Amino acid sequence: MSTQQGTGPGSGGVLRTKTVEQSIRDTEEPEHQLRKSLSAWDLTVFGVGVIIGTGIFVLTGKVAKEVAGPATALAFVAAGVACGLAALCYAEFASTVPVAGSAYTFSYASLGELPAWIIGWDLVLEFALGTAVVAVGWSGYVRSLMDNAGWHLPAALEGPDVAGGTFDLLAFVLVLLLTAILVVGMKLSARVTSVVVAIKVAVVLIVIVAGLFFIKSDNYSPFIPKAVEQPSGGGLDAPLVQLMFGYAPTNFGVMGIFTAASVVFFAFIGFDVVATAAEETRNPQRDMPRGILGSLVICTVLYVAVSIVVTGMEHYTELSVSAPLADAFKAAGHPFYAGVISFGAAVGLTTVCMILLLGQTRVFFAMSRDGLLPRFFSVTHPKFRTPYRPTILLGVIIAIVAGFTSINELATLVNIGTLFAFVVVALGVIILRRTRPDLPRAFRTPWVPVVPVLSIAASVWLMLNLPAETWLRFGIWMVIGFVVYFAYGRSHSRLAAGPGRDRA
Repeated sequence: MSTQQGTGPGSGGVLRTKTVEQSIRDTEEPEHQLRKSLSAWDLTVFGVGVIIGTGIFVLTGKVAKEVAGPATALAFVAAGVACGLAALCYAEFASTVPVAGSAYTFSYASLGELPAWIIGWDLVLEFALGTAVVAVGWSGYVRSLMDNAGWHLPAALEGPDVAGGTFDLLAFVLVLLLTAILVVGMKLSARVTSVVVAIKVAVVLIVIVAGLFFIKSDNYSPFIPKAVEQPSGGGLDAPLVQLMFGYAPTNFGVMGIFTAASVVFFAFIGFDVVATAAEETRNPQRDMPRGILGSLVICTVLYVAVSIVVTGMEHYTELSVSAPLADAFKAAGHPFYAGVISFGAAVGLTTVCMILLLGQTRVFFAMSRDGLLPRFFSVTHPKFRTPYRPTILLGVIIAIVAGFTSINELATLVNIGTLFAFVVVALGVIILRRTRPDLPRAFRTPWVPVVPVLSIAASVWLMLNLPAETWLRFGIWMVIGFVVYFAYGRSHSRLAAGPGRDRA
């Protein structure tokens, strides 16, 4: 397939595609080249580091108590399967197109420039909000640990979520510190992540092993509680599927498991971030599939094990919503383990924050290198070979947002953004198989088009279970993206400039 490149700024249309070969050639330009330093192990660690976060430490209890009971373990399996279908599609693309940008780059090669811009714009929002939300959550855990030690920040510096607070100093400092680490280099980032992930996984294993001794079999009865219809909500707070089809989601029961799956999906967000580091991987054709699929499998197993243990330690009706794992051990008379879990949660969120920030800067870098955003941001650091300009810009902006804003209500935007990316990537696999069957594919998604179609269906179903208000906010962000593209990106695109020409 040839690219739909034109010879002028407006030629070729908004569906002009960028060949895989051209995408790879762009990575070899000295000024825009990233250092290849990551292995399959590094990628797996990144994946585990970003996936294991608030989901395993918080969502387990909330979902078990309110939606699925002990069957929460099955909800994690269902969500893991949905993510696994998407992961198979990501693995093919990341090994075939080993270029920074993840779903943005993949869609540029298969769907065209405008769809690529839309997904890139979507990922910028997803990763930015994700980083800010996690930084605020990390701040809360750290303040709790400080309070236990008798240390207290001035109320004004505890953040807008706290009475009398105006600025979250801890969240602000965390994002700036992680920004500095990412500027210095990916290998340093990988080493920091490896240490923190080791601590986090150790804490999770402690929960599983120690918790086994406190399980009471009676707590598993009934394993799938009797279905209860959810309170009928109205307006923008109701799930979109309810407003469209009149379907009333249920808590508990068999259908409650799938309702729970749409909630615990939050806990899996992050494996797609691994794909943004494809250009910085030494052997992406071999290592990207291993990193993406390996991290997802490890985390799914850990999630299922933790949910089985925690619902066995304490009856689901008595579980804490805010800190279920720690409180389950407190209820069992072991506050020491509760303290270890709180420490693990605080440490673990550090890597989640860093890897989300990493993912965003790589997408921004890729869009800049293609001319859809100012090319100024695609110049790499002469010594560290990192995209330092977008890293510093975005790091400072996110630090300010995390410091001054209460953004809990925006967290669901992270979810819808990820699911939208899953749909685009799965669609891209089907299209690229038809348009470029000649491409060497180190990893091939099995059973195409069945697996991509199932991935699209699963993602769309989970999206429909999100509140209509989330869809509205997402739509507003997309409209802004269209304006930016037609005002700047379309005419400054390197494809629009034609072969051999760059536009500033």
